[in-house]
Amino acid sequence: MTEATKTSNAEWRDKLTPEQYHVTREHGTERAFSHPYNLEKRDGTYYCVCCGTALFTSEAKYDSGSGWPSFFQPVSDDVIKEIDDRSHFMRRTEIRCANCDAHLGHVFPDGPAPTGQRYCTNGLALDFKPEG
Repeated sequence: MTEATKTSNAEWRDKLTPEQYHVTREHGTERAFSHPYNLEKRDGTYYCVCCGTALFTSEAKYDSGSGWPSFFQPVSDDVIKEIDDRSHFMRRTEIRCANCDAHLGHVFPDGPAPTGQRYCTNGLALDFKPEG
């Protein structure tokens, strides 16, 4: 049983801010350049704001110019699941937390080496913990 199936919508609403709930549980998107994690430069780890699963490290973060925190790879292949997203008259690949099914953002094939991937992530879906 995953965190998503154990936690009710009411429990998610109690745990998250209204903005975090909208992004992670209702598949919303924050405004570009609006979240401080877009400019975060410290070493550390980015966790799912819903369940606390480690998703990305600062070593994989880069400035994509998109206005959202961007990473070229997750901490491991099993922490992110990819979903075909055909909303808004586009075809994209949505990324979700594999543990709790939280909407994180989208992945695009225009990132830097070594992966060529850009995990374009809503800052509201993340919880950053600096090293040390």
